[in-house]
Amino acid sequence: MIPVEDASARKRHIEEKLQQEQETLSFIRESLEKSDQLTKNMVSILSSFESRLMQLENSIIPVHKQTENLQRLQDNVEKTLSCLDHVISYYHVAKDTEKIIKEGPAGRLEEYLNCMAKIQKAVEYFQDNNPDSPELNRVKFLFEKGKESLESEFRNLLTRHCKAVSPVVILDLIAGDDEIETTDDTALNLLPENIQRDLICISMWLVEYGRNLDFMNVYYQIRSNQLDRTIKGLKEHFRKNSSSSGVLYSPAIQNKRKDTPSKKAIKRPGHDHELRGKHLSDTLNEKHGPAVGKEDMLDSEIDSYIHCISAFVKLAQIEYQLLTGIIPEHHQKKTFDSLIQEALDGLMVEGENIVSTARRAIMRHDYSAVLTIFPILKHLKQMKQEFDQVLQGTAASTKNKLPVLITSMETTGAKALEEFADSIKNDPDKEYNMPKDGTVHELTSNAILFLQQLLDFQETASAMLASQETGSSTSTYNFEFSRRLLSNYICKILGNLQLNLHSKAKVYEDTALGAVFLLNNFNYILKSLEKSELIQLVAVTQKNADKTYKAHIDEQLQIYQRSWLKVTSPVNEINMPVLQSTTKLKDKERQAIKDRFKAFNDGLEELCKIQKSWAIPDKEQRDKIRHAQKENVTGVYKNFWQRYSNVPFTKNTEKYIKYRVEQVEDMIEKLFDTSA
Repeated sequence: MIPVEDASARKRHIEEKLQQEQETLSFIRESLEKSDQLTKNMVSILSSFESRLMQLENSIIPVHKQTENLQRLQDNVEKTLSCLDHVISYYHVAKDTEKIIKEGPAGRLEEYLNCMAKIQKAVEYFQDNNPDSPELNRVKFLFEKGKESLESEFRNLLTRHCKAVSPVVILDLIAGDDEIETTDDTALNLLPENIQRDLICISMWLVEYGRNLDFMNVYYQIRSNQLDRTIKGLKEHFRKNSSSSGVLYSPAIQNKRKDTPSKKAIKRPGHDHELRGKHLSDTLNEKHGPAVGKEDMLDSEIDSYIHCISAFVKLAQIEYQLLTGIIPEHHQKKTFDSLIQEALDGLMVEGENIVSTARRAIMRHDYSAVLTIFPILKHLKQMKQEFDQVLQGTAASTKNKLPVLITSMETTGAKALEEFADSIKNDPDKEYNMPKDGTVHELTSNAILFLQQLLDFQETASAMLASQETGSSTSTYNFEFSRRLLSNYICKILGNLQLNLHSKAKVYEDTALGAVFLLNNFNYILKSLEKSELIQLVAVTQKNADKTYKAHIDEQLQIYQRSWLKVTSPVNEINMPVLQSTTKLKDKERQAIKDRFKAFNDGLEELCKIQKSWAIPDKEQRDKIRHAQKENVTGVYKNFWQRYSNVPFTKNTEKYIKYRVEQVEDMIEKLFDTSA
C-alpha cells in the first residue's frame, strides 16, 4: 500500500507537468493561427503579382514580335547588300586584275597568284549564274593569259637559273666521301632556294587550276639539257687537262687530298723501257706512225669516263630530289626517266664506243686495248647498285642500259683474254723480230705486263673468265673459285709463253745465244712473278713454280757453258800430252802444244768478241755467269799455262802464250757488255 505522502507528491508532479503541456499547446495554437494568417497574406500577394505579370505579358509580347520582325528585315537587307557587293565584285575583277596579269608574275608571284584566284572564282561565278555575260569571256581571256604567263615564267625561271655545274664542283662532289667534307654546300644546289619555291608554287597552281601538264615537259627538257651540259663540261675539263697528272680539284679539296697518293697509271704491254729489243709500241708506231702522248690521252679518256659515270649518278640523285618538290608525285618517275635520257644515252654510247674501239684493236691483235675496259668495267660494277637505286621506277629499257653495257664489256674482255692466250701460243717465230743480243723478247714483256694488269682487276677478270666457261658471273661463286680461275688462266699464259720461247730459241743459229735468250726470258718471268702478286696466284695452281723456273734457268746456263768447250777442251788436263821436262821435245809435241795454245786463243777471242754483244740485263745473273765462266775457263787454262808456259815449244812465245790468267779473267768480265 502506497503511502499518502508519496501519492500526494506524485499528484502534484503530474499536475505541474500537465500545466506545462497545456501552455505548450496554447503556444502552438497561437503559432498556427499566425502561420495561417501569413499564408493568406502571401497567397493574396502572389495572386496580385500573377495578375500583374499577366497584364505585363499581354503588353510586351506584341512589342517583342514587332522587334523580331524588324531585326529579320534588317538582316535580310544586309545579306542582300552583301550579296550585291559580292556579285558586283565579280564584275570588277577583270578591271582590277588586268594590269597585273598583263605585266606578268615576274618578281611578284604571290600577288599574281592571288589575282589568278580571283579570276578563277569570277569565271566559275559567271559560268554558273550568267553564262551569256560578256564578262565571262573577258575573265576567261584573262585567265588563259595568266596561265600562259605562269607557264612562261616557269620556263624563264628554269632557263635563267639552270646552269651547268662547274667541273671542279662535280669532282669535289665525287671526292666528297666521308673523309672529305665539301666546304661550300650551296655550290651543290642546282637551283637557288627562292627559285625552287617559285617553281613549286607555279607547278602546284598549274596542276590544280591550270589543268595543263605541259610544264613538266618544259622542266625535263631544260633540266635534261643542263645535266647533259654538265657531263660534257666535265669531259672537256679532262680533255684540256689531259697533260697534267691526276685530277684537278678545288683548292680546299686538294689540300685535304695532299696525302692521298695519285692514281696508279695503267701500264701498257710493250712499255718497259729498261728492256732492250723491239716492243709492241714500236711495232705499232712503225705501222701507224708515232703517237705522242697517246697513252696519257688514253688514261685521261678512261679517267674522264669513270668520273662522268660517278658524276651522273650523283647528279641524277640530286636531280630526283629537286624534281620531287616540283613535279606531281604520280608523274615524277616518268619525268625523271625523260630527264636523264640524253645524258645517260651519251654515256652508254661512249661506253659502246670504247667497247667497239677495243674490239677493233683486238681484231688487229692489239690486246693492250682491252686494258681500257678493265678499270671501266670494274667501276661500272661498283656503281651498279647505286645506278639501280637511282633508276628505280624508270622504264625497263632505261634500267637495262647499264647491264647491257656491262655484258658487252665482259664479252669483249673475255674474248680478248682468250685470244691473247692463243696469240701467246701462236706468235710466229720471225727471225727479224728476234733480239740480236738474246735479251727479253717483246712477247715475254708484253705477256708479263698484261698479266700484271689483271692484279688490279682480279674480280673483274675472274668474272670474264667465268662468263666464258659457265655463261654466268663470278659473283655466284666464292672467292677461292675466282682466284683459281685467274690462276689457271695465268698458268695457261705462262705455259704457252714457255713453249713459244723454246720454239723461238731455235731461230738462233748459235745454240749458246738461244740458251742466253731463254735464260734471259725465264729469269725475267721469274723476277716479274716474284716482284708482284702473280707468284701467289700462280702458286694456287702450281705450288713450286719458282723452283721450276730456276731449274729452267740452270738448264740454259749449262747449255750456254757448253759453248766454251771449244775454249777449254784444248787446254783440258785430260787432253794434255805427257811430256818429260828433261826430254827434248819432238816436232810433233811442239806442234801439239802450239795447236792447243792457238785453239784456246782463237776460241777465247772469238767467243769474247761474239758474246760481248750479247745481253744479260739482270746484273745478278750476269755476274753469276761471269763468275762461273771464270772458274771454269781460268781453272783449266791456269793448269795448262803453268805446265807449258816455261816449256821451250816455240821461239815465238808471244804468238802462242798471248794471255795471262788475269787477262783471261778480264776478258770474261767484259762479256755481255757492249760498252766495253
